[in-house]
Amino acid sequence: MHIAFITPEFPHTHFQGNIGGIGTFTKNIAKQLIRLNHTVTIFVHSQAKEFVLKENRVTIHFVKLKKVKGITWITNRRYFNQYVNKVIKKDNIEVIEAPEWTGFTAFMKFDCPLIVRLHGSDTYFCHLENRKAKAKNQFFEKKALKGANAIVGVSKFVADKTKELFGLTQEIITIYNTIDVTDFVPNHQYIKPKTLLYFGTIVRKKGVLEIAKAFNKIVAQDKKVQLCFVGRDNRDVFTGKSTLKMVEELLSTNALKNFKHINAVPYTKVKKIINNAEVVLLPSFAEAFPMTWLESMALEKRLITSNIGWAKELMIDGDTGFMVNPKNTEEFSLRILNLLEDEANAKTMAINARKRIISNFNMDNIIIQNIKLYKSVL
Repeated sequence: MHIAFITPEFPHTHFQGNIGGIGTFTKNIAKQLIRLNHTVTIFVHSQAKEFVLKENRVTIHFVKLKKVKGITWITNRRYFNQYVNKVIKKDNIEVIEAPEWTGFTAFMKFDCPLIVRLHGSDTYFCHLENRKAKAKNQFFEKKALKGANAIVGVSKFVADKTKELFGLTQEIITIYNTIDVTDFVPNHQYIKPKTLLYFGTIVRKKGVLEIAKAFNKIVAQDKKVQLCFVGRDNRDVFTGKSTLKMVEELLSTNALKNFKHINAVPYTKVKKIINNAEVVLLPSFAEAFPMTWLESMALEKRLITSNIGWAKELMIDGDTGFMVNPKNTEEFSLRILNLLEDEANAKTMAINARKRIISNFNMDNIIIQNIKLYKSVL
């Protein structure tokens, strides 16, 4: 089959911007489809420059943003739709997939079936954060979902919640996110004792403010514990301030001395940083099925996550790590100390975490589910 993907981001040296779960997912699935001798094309929309390149047998189209003051939402969609349809006909693309984020494919008509994958819409994330979604985004997202030949969720939680929020009647199947565990091999040789790590965008919904509060309690009991944030800062949706600045303002004097921030770095370096950390903290309030959790579990990290919705489909509390309500600062800090101090139990949970990824979220099994999905809409 020839499968294409529409994405706002893609991990490549030519892409200028933040890479999140959608970009990571697209690269992972493309690699696996190529391995099974399928043909893959990627369309990265709304770019500064337009060009095409081929890398690792994947054709990547960077499609230029067609900007016209006041009506860019129309001109850009129309241009992109026409561009993609030309490639569909020329290269015999059989099925195309897009994320639902901000409803980019709303009003588009493709010359092959369209699958929309739920990685988490703006409407969905706003609901989880108890803030009002932009009416424009909500409208476009619903339109995009209605225009899909099939919808698939990366977790049952995101599928059910999306169906509820948009009043959808069509069936939404679940195919979990996955990673290639051969790319995420544990290396405990260079672990730095008493180090805590958060990696990802520094944004309120990821629980970074709650990490700061818990870290104050940790440092009050053990002044040797260090905390590192790896990722780009983000302007807070409620205050308009730098989220990193808000974190630093929450930290006590002693905690601030033990805190450092590393800006976004190439992912090859991020994996090394993750391997070096003793405990990973990912207490997010809003996710669909986070790649960062899958990666940390595959790397056999001592892990603490939130206990919300999707979390129970991936983590097992007390078996693959700890799940907490991030707002419960007391429990959060106690769980961190437990992973730092109870060596035997912490090591067992870390090993179990990788085993769970291998047994339940195996790349080979999940790629077969995706191929069946693509064939079902032909």
